Amino acid sequence: MPDVIIFGDTVRSPELRHEVPVSVPDPFVYVERNGSRTAFVGSLELPRLRVIEGLETVPLEELGLDELVEQGLTWHAMTTELVLRACRAARVESAVTPRDFPLELADYLRAHEIEVEARGELFDERRRVKTPAELEGIRRAQRAAERGMDAVRARLRERGPLTCEELQTEVMRVFSNDGVLIDDVVLVSAGAQTTVGHEPGHGPIGEGEPVVVDLFPRDPASGCYADMTRTFCVGEPPEELVRYHALVREAFDLAYATIRPGIPGSEPHRVVCELFEEHGYKTQLSKMPGEVLEDGFFHSLGHGVGLEVHELPSLGRVGEEIVVGDVLAVEPGLYRTGFGGCRLEDLVRVTDDGCEALTDYPYELSP
Repeated sequence: MPDVIIFGDTVRSPELRHEVPVSVPDPFVYVERNGSRTAFVGSLELPRLRVIEGLETVPLEELGLDELVEQGLTWHAMTTELVLRACRAARVESAVTPRDFPLELADYLRAHEIEVEARGELFDERRRVKTPAELEGIRRAQRAAERGMDAVRARLRERGPLTCEELQTEVMRVFSNDGVLIDDVVLVSAGAQTTVGHEPGHGPIGEGEPVVVDLFPRDPASGCYADMTRTFCVGEPPEELVRYHALVREAFDLAYATIRPGIPGSEPHRVVCELFEEHGYKTQLSKMPGEVLEDGFFHSLGHGVGLEVHELPSLGRVGEEIVVGDVLAVEPGLYRTGFGGCRLEDLVRVTDDGCEALTDYPYELSP
């Protein structure tokens, strides 16, 4: 196993949050060498990191922080020197880093005869199987997502004038009460907007048009996400939407029967594409090379979920081998420009012989 260096904070670096499972907003140095794990960190965070089992903590004062301050160095100059001194203290001569290791730091270390190599795939694989704390965090976030979806359904059942923005605000209220985080926006789109995958949604919601609600809250204790989508329709749904919904439901059954450890993520994607193609809809596998697909099933079947809302493995045309412990978002959908679409999304956890659902929520079009 090569030596490892990670520099960052645990709020924005999933690689570091996986190794140091507490929220630390300021960047620090994490080093692995010969089985030992060390965090070189400021005094502000020492008490919380000291209690993490198997993690040695070293205050920056032991690296000469006070001396560097006396020299009048800028914050960035001190940071690069402290990272170098941390590597020397840990006796690291060469190490691997995540993809986003700062170029400035890499150049500084190399200039002082410490070799660093970005090897992102190594860190991807470390995070594939969730720790018990991460899995519990995903479950908490998923329960919050389901309560947010309950709030949407309740408002839609009122059948009065309603906008996408009002539903988004209602979901954010639920998430705030549940103590989960929203990185950007809540996705509630209606009508023709629903053909645009990550359209936040805006404007009034009319009867007989699709309403796609895509929720991905983050659990603050673990840093982990959930991800779920449902499609609703106020009033009598049009025949086209009913047809989409039935096929997307059928796609779920096929995907669940296919997902198991040892197969590539491209396999469940292929099975679902074949179902849709049999019913006359284009997919990523049937389109012409270079064609920009905007109707039919134009996206992948899904992705991994954990410390990032989109992480490995991919369930698409290119898909890594599925392993026991993967948490996957499965999200088949069908769309037509100018009309709208239907997407459903559940979380599953890969088991020894298949997968288990982490989402427990109805699929009905009627709210």
